Amino acid sequence: MRQDQFIARHEADWQVLASWLDAAERRKPGAHAIEAGCHDAEVPQRYRRLCQQLALTRRRGYSPMLIERLGQLVERTHTLLYRPPNPRWWRAVGFIISEFPAAVRAQWGWMLASALLFFLPFFAMIVAVQVQPELAHSVFDIEQLAQMEQMYDPSNEDRIGRDSGTDLMMFGHYIMNNISIGFRSFASGLLVGLGSVMVLVSNGVMLGTVAGHLTGIGYGGPFWRFVVGHSAPELLAIVISGGAGMRLGFALIAPGQLSRVAALLAAGRIGARLILGVFVMLLAAAFIEAFWSSIARLPDVVKYGSGGAIWLLVLGWLGFGGRGRVDAT
Repeated sequence: MRQDQFIARHEADWQVLASWLDAAERRKPGAHAIEAGCHDAEVPQRYRRLCQQLALTRRRGYSPMLIERLGQLVERTHTLLYRPPNPRWWRAVGFIISEFPAAVRAQWGWMLASALLFFLPFFAMIVAVQVQPELAHSVFDIEQLAQMEQMYDPSNEDRIGRDSGTDLMMFGHYIMNNISIGFRSFASGLLVGLGSVMVLVSNGVMLGTVAGHLTGIGYGGPFWRFVVGHSAPELLAIVISGGAGMRLGFALIAPGQLSRVAALLAAGRIGARLILGVFVMLLAAAFIEAFWSSIARLPDVVKYGSGGAIWLLVLGWLGFGGRGRVDAT
């Protein structure tokens, strides 16, 4: 084969690989993407084919310029493919910053359904309890309501949202409580998705009832000042875990072309990645709740301003994190 025929046959492949290399060398370590029509997973095969083509150019005595060009492509590709792996902590950071929000967006339909199942009962109960205050007694007994009123009594000058316990002790308590709710929201999806639906709706009803009752009796100020700081990571984590649980249950109902076991395993792998991120969100929520939310002697502008900033930060992270990579499916 003449050199010009050889170049014409393989030029397009070389251009694609060169474009991928240009983009990959600019990309942050640990990120994954499709560049110029070339997926990362295709590169090893393209690299082996390029090595064979380089060997052919040398054996056939093609021009030194062509040999040098292919040699540089081989060297650049080898450098990227065989560079040392990123340390574990860096991969963990990359997962939280990029891979997790991309995985959440990839399941946007389930996340939307989960958000509606949680927030609609939440806001509905806030309004309903203002209209009919006695509804609060159909969800909680008198002792539970009295305990909540004590926790959010406006006369508490030092701490709100709790009646005892050090910050560190409450941090551990919040971690266990938050993670248990998140895990139940996900694992109960094995009940053909209905378990996750029930957990989402029941939590929305209970939290809405508490918010509505305390607001109605004039304790809304301390309550909202307490929850605004940690509400974004905590509530959205519950929504994500509920969506993952419903996705898990749907795999049992409608496995498609897969067997139910295979569909369940596939949904479980997706859910496991989502739950890892959920646990990080709940850990952050517990930290904020223990060491920040309970501080009573802070101006409203600080409390609500910081809470609004956290909401914007979390929504921005979930909405735009990992935009340069291929979303998980």
